[in-house]
Amino acid sequence: MKKSLKLLMLTMMALALVFVAAACGSQEETQTEPETGGEQPQEEQQEDQEEVVELGGQLVVYSARNEKFVQPLLDKFAEETGIEVLPLHEADALQIKEEAGNVQADVFITNDIGNLEYLRMEDLLEGHNVPGYDSIDAQFRADDNSWIALSTRARGFIYNKDMITEEEMPKTMEELMDDKYKGQFAITRGGNGGMIGNVSALRYEWGDEKTSEWIEAIKENAGGIYSGHGDIRQAVGAGELAFGLVNNYYYHQQLEEPTDNNVGFIYNDQGEGQMGTITNAGGVGLVKGGPNADNALVFIEWLLQEENQLAFVGESLEVPINPDLEPPYANAVKVSELNLHAMPLKELGQYFEDTKGLIEAAGLDLELR
Repeated sequence: MKKSLKLLMLTMMALALVFVAAACGSQEETQTEPETGGEQPQEEQQEDQEEVVELGGQLVVYSARNEKFVQPLLDKFAEETGIEVLPLHEADALQIKEEAGNVQADVFITNDIGNLEYLRMEDLLEGHNVPGYDSIDAQFRADDNSWIALSTRARGFIYNKDMITEEEMPKTMEELMDDKYKGQFAITRGGNGGMIGNVSALRYEWGDEKTSEWIEAIKENAGGIYSGHGDIRQAVGAGELAFGLVNNYYYHQQLEEPTDNNVGFIYNDQGEGQMGTITNAGGVGLVKGGPNADNALVFIEWLLQEENQLAFVGESLEVPINPDLEPPYANAVKVSELNLHAMPLKELGQYFEDTKGLIEAAGLDLELR
């Protein structure tokens, strides 16, 4: 009897232990499940929130870059984000300065870093650190990232091979002052961004006195003064003039024409001891106090995605500044392969305003012929 009782008690104790263990296990599972289960719904909720976020509103883009290169980029952004883009093409840095008391633009796109650095110096651009900015080397963006360069090009001479040989062509900027080239070449008006950058680099290299003499000389020697570089490359290709001062990508554009494409190109000042080819870049700046500041940051972050950096270059045949990206066309000469002028792009802004004054004083600013 005692033995049976003892066995019964042992059996009951064992069952009790099993029950307690089961209960504890159940309690632990109950305590653990809310933690695991609580995290998952929160993540799902965040994902749901991210999925339902809809961009909208507007973005005002001022651009000094050729409309045919910029508008496809803006259309792509609008389609992918749902943000309505209101572009103003043929804008310039001075317009943004004039509107400082009543800011209209959200971002400014230009083909001249001097414009952007000038606006930064005037406290008209705003710094940021949007994702992707570090894909662009520090030398090609403002210290506060208020402007970022995305494509680059070099200056030189496009020439018609049926009219002039490579040996007969000038090899330096200074040679354009020589009367033997009078009437043979084309330049842009002085207000063109590429010309402003070109003259700024010469001021850095030569000083104002000699640069003024150069402006006056090329004004007199030029056989044609055109509004833009596209006009020059077409005129040279058609044989209207023997050569013209342009950015290198205009040469590649002319090569792609079905006719009038027997052209060559010479980068300026590549000889030993010479100053090197003048370079500039296209980029984007965040306008301070813009009416759609949040969308402006969305645009810049979108633009810094590699796919869209290439879209910024687009059909312009410029070279991406990001070294990880291959130029989107064949036979491109990377800037790293050239003897470059020593002037840092960031210094272009210090010369911008005075350079325009120097050009205007020479009567080159708006004169076309």
